[in-house]
Amino acid sequence: MKEKIMKVFEHLHANGEVSWKEIETTNYLVALFEEAGFQPKRFKHIPGFSVEIGTGSPKIGLRADMDALWQEVNGEMKANHSCGHDAHMTIVTGVMQQLKEMGDIGGTVRAIFQPAEELGNGSLSVIKEGVVDDLDYFYGVHLRPFDEISFPNCTQGIQHGSCVFVKGEIGGLDHHGARPHKGVNAIEVAASIVHHLGLTYTDPHIAATVKMTNLHAGTENFNIIPGKATFGLDLRAQTNAVMDELQHKVKTICAQLSAMYDVPIQLELFDYVPAAAVNEEAATLMAQSIEHVLGVPALSTIVTPGADDFHFYTIERPHLKATMLGLGADVTPGLHDPYMEFNHEAIFNAIEILTDVCLRTLQQK
Repeated sequence: MKEKIMKVFEHLHANGEVSWKEIETTNYLVALFEEAGFQPKRFKHIPGFSVEIGTGSPKIGLRADMDALWQEVNGEMKANHSCGHDAHMTIVTGVMQQLKEMGDIGGTVRAIFQPAEELGNGSLSVIKEGVVDDLDYFYGVHLRPFDEISFPNCTQGIQHGSCVFVKGEIGGLDHHGARPHKGVNAIEVAASIVHHLGLTYTDPHIAATVKMTNLHAGTENFNIIPGKATFGLDLRAQTNAVMDELQHKVKTICAQLSAMYDVPIQLELFDYVPAAAVNEEAATLMAQSIEHVLGVPALSTIVTPGADDFHFYTIERPHLKATMLGLGADVTPGLHDPYMEFNHEAIFNAIEILTDVCLRTLQQK
């Protein structure tokens, strides 16, 4: 099986597609499953598909994210799988093939190949397709960096944080550099926003950050004071409650500075991703499977500042008992690095662990 699995991985790695454009990825995997005797069902309105094996309850879902990132690699802009989604698709494909060889598994396992995780909203579109509504348990998987988990160790869950981006616009008028009193300097307003963001405090026991990551103002003429500017903010918090607090503080800061400078400041929040809600029962089952397969105890749920739209599934469908396998793969230099590499043996560890946790969960009748 290893040779076949690695051919799947190599194809997916070499043919990445960015968010909402995973058309050929879908076609390739659908054909692969059809050749193996499955009956995959394409999503009606988006790229991606679901495929299942078995009948009856309990019903278990496996999520594989499909999209690549658009990055410069060796001087060429290309779709690049630097977040490991090529591995995730390969792993879930391998699990489904193993389960098929076992015959009657005593329940249902449904693999869901999801688009657009990198934009933080692909899962919401999959939820609208209705393919998770009848599931009882839901499992995901993600490669982990070498400095977070060393190969071959694995964690029973990943406590991702929440993330949201903010587009801001300062809407004043340009004026002469010799007459700064005639208007408002948008750069100074932006500097005030940065200053007050630095004075924004939340519970120090819960990790949270807010920072300006984008600012555009002015022209090539140095004697014009810019009245307009656009800026971007990156907000992150380890819990959804703190994220709500952080958003409120950002809105308050901008409203008060707008009043003080007498200039409009417009905000748009987008690409919100919630923090994880790891289910204790699902995490316990995952831990048992990790120890059974690897022969060493599972590591406890890790806390990471990264975000993943997997957690929309449990926000929108609270009945789901869900967790993500944190897969020790010695990812270097790190996730989203254009030259990311990892230990490919981790793929086979994950196939065995997720196969085991599916069978173990099917016994929870």
